[in-house]
Amino acid sequence: MARLNLQFAEDQFCYTTTLTVRITDINAANHLSNDAMISMISEARARFLYDAGITEPAAGETGVIVTDLATTYRAEAHARDQLQFDIGLTDLNRYGGDIIFRITRPADGTLIAMAKSGFVFFDYRAAKVAPMPAEFRARFPNARDVS
Repeated sequence: MARLNLQFAEDQFCYTTTLTVRITDINAANHLSNDAMISMISEARARFLYDAGITEPAAGETGVIVTDLATTYRAEAHARDQLQFDIGLTDLNRYGGDIIFRITRPADGTLIAMAKSGFVFFDYRAAKVAPMPAEFRARFPNARDVS
């Protein structure tokens, strides 16, 4: 089976946030569990989008939905570790693109994981994919396009 190889250009990262690994995020092997990492990626993504002006949509409005998630693990994280999430955008198209993540432990510089989360804008009223708002795209001039 082919392995994922997630590598992203340094200039694609434009946002950083830090999250702490909680004791409840630890699995039986005494490290950060897969499901907890996905939750942390989701929280980091929500912070990034909120700071970019995309909030949870009210009924009938346009919002962002996740279409896929790929993660590669490089090292373990443990309870109380501070993890830095460097976040950016790439492969933008008319409807969405990819949010990319580099997750490190700043205390020692260890790369914990890399991830990519596909997204599209979605019109909840019409129940269909919607074009990316021009003001959102304009906020990220360094993001690579595929369209």
